[in-house]
Amino acid sequence: MSKVKVIIGAVFFTCILYFLSVYWSFEPDTFNPDSYAAEQAKLNHQTLTTGYETTTTLIHISELLINKSGGFLTNDKLPPSLLMDNMPAWETGVLTQVRDMALVLKDNLSRPQNESHIDSDLKEAQPALNINSHSWNFPSAESEYQNAIDALTRYRDRLSASRHPAQFYSRDDNLVAWLEVVQKRLGTISQDLGSSVGEPQLIMDSKAEGKEVSLNAPKTSWFKIDNVFYESRGSTWAILLLMKAMKHDFEPLLEEEKATVMIDQIIRELEATQETVWSPMILNGMGFGLLPNHSLIMANYVSRAQAGTVDLINLLEKR
Repeated sequence: MSKVKVIIGAVFFTCILYFLSVYWSFEPDTFNPDSYAAEQAKLNHQTLTTGYETTTTLIHISELLINKSGGFLTNDKLPPSLLMDNMPAWETGVLTQVRDMALVLKDNLSRPQNESHIDSDLKEAQPALNINSHSWNFPSAESEYQNAIDALTRYRDRLSASRHPAQFYSRDDNLVAWLEVVQKRLGTISQDLGSSVGEPQLIMDSKAEGKEVSLNAPKTSWFKIDNVFYESRGSTWAILLLMKAMKHDFEPLLEEEKATVMIDQIIRELEATQETVWSPMILNGMGFGLLPNHSLIMANYVSRAQAGTVDLINLLEKR
């Protein structure tokens, strides 16, 4: 009888862990940066100055990263988090974009020129975001990310303050600085997704005495296809939200250059990457077979978003 109770208890505990892991695997929904920034400004009795929406969006993305259902899972050492890989991969993608934006915000958007002083709050926030995401104590990744959120919030509050104000320069070169980072990230994402499908292409290298060399990265292991997909999905989720926020803060510039249509097209492609995945697992069907190919579908949207980003950069650089 005792053995039966142990078996029943083990099965029950396993079921709880399974359903908990399923619940924790739900990705946060996208949100409207315009309305969210307006709500925060009203709540804090602040003015929606230039840069307020971008900074608020960056803050909220970071908050969702550590406060979503299950919290931040990448550095967890106990089940079920220890056995999960899709959500930690998603977190990696989001964190990459948060770090990129924080760096551009510190080095470009908040400074009138390269010789200018770095904003003190951004100087604190950007390094805090770069702690090893697997660190779980002394200090934990979550505590450092929260310190970064607090510093970003102080910077955001000073954007609309008359005393010790912060700066956000919505110049074309600053927008290009961020877009160049984005288009490189999108290129890497597209390449990684492509490596999940088929064999790497081979080309003849004239400098290597006619030897064949790989044009692509080695094919992704079958066990890591879902990790690549969800990391890409996390990256595009964060880029989408930041792109919408930057569109608002750079609206006069984009309208002047008649580039609003271009950034809207990029946003549409990124929105397509966030469509609901109905399959219980990521499938990479071969050719015109029966199974869908999730990686290639994602890569298609990402490639078009990258192409649109390159076109937008070229337009802005002609100013």
